[in-house]
Amino acid sequence: MTPIELSLTVNGERRALTVPPQRLLLEMLQRDLHLTGTKEGCGVGVCGACTVLMDGRPVSACLVLAAHADGHEVTTIEGLGRDGQRHPVQAAFLEWSAFQCGYCTPGMILAATALLQEHPAPSEEEIREYMSGNICRCTGYMDIIRAIQSCTGGAKR
Repeated sequence: MTPIELSLTVNGERRALTVPPQRLLLEMLQRDLHLTGTKEGCGVGVCGACTVLMDGRPVSACLVLAAHADGHEVTTIEGLGRDGQRHPVQAAFLEWSAFQCGYCTPGMILAATALLQEHPAPSEEEIREYMSGNICRCTGYMDIIRAIQSCTGGAKR
């Protein structure tokens, strides 16, 4: 198969790549751009470990062909913070210890970021619904929910 040329923005940086046509976005991020924060969990788009933002919306990088990202903006966990500062959602996850092993955390943080961009003051029910595509096998979800709520002033210690 003939490789394809892509031009996209990844974490604020314009990138030009040549990849095989069957290359997944997840593989491109990890293999070609050496961005290893995006994790593969299930490989079929149901666990959320590979969640990245494409044009600000969460997508499962294990399901999206790299070719479909051509011309788009992709944000991974590595590009979320700016100027050495954590993004508020990253800081909230740390403050609330909203993780254990951390494998699902990048996808959780990116999904939560998208949620808060779409709904700046979501209810607990809206958080639970929106985050239902992100599975954590280590911990309960209460600290994750509280971390997200804390970004809106809803959860207090």
